Amino acid sequence: MKTKKFAEMTTEELIKTEKISKGVTYAFVILLIILLGANIFLVLKKGFGPLQIIPFTLLPLLFLNFYNLKQIKKELKSREN
Repeated sequence: MKTKKFAEMTTEELIKTEKISKGVTYAFVILLIILLGANIFLVLKKGFGPLQIIPFTLLPLLFLNFYNLKQIKKELKSREN
């Protein structure tokens, strides 16, 4: 499936994509916080292990999701005028 650029999408598609992206991003934030809390607990209990790096390696995905949401909102705002 080829992804469309935001400028090529209809307004309805953008609104639908924004709703889905918001839900996924907020769920990802919650899960990442839980994972980070569990990792802190495990570090305190058993010491540092190589798997404790995982929450920090997932942070770029979070930033990418927020960037995409910002771009969708920017495109929707430009269409309002």
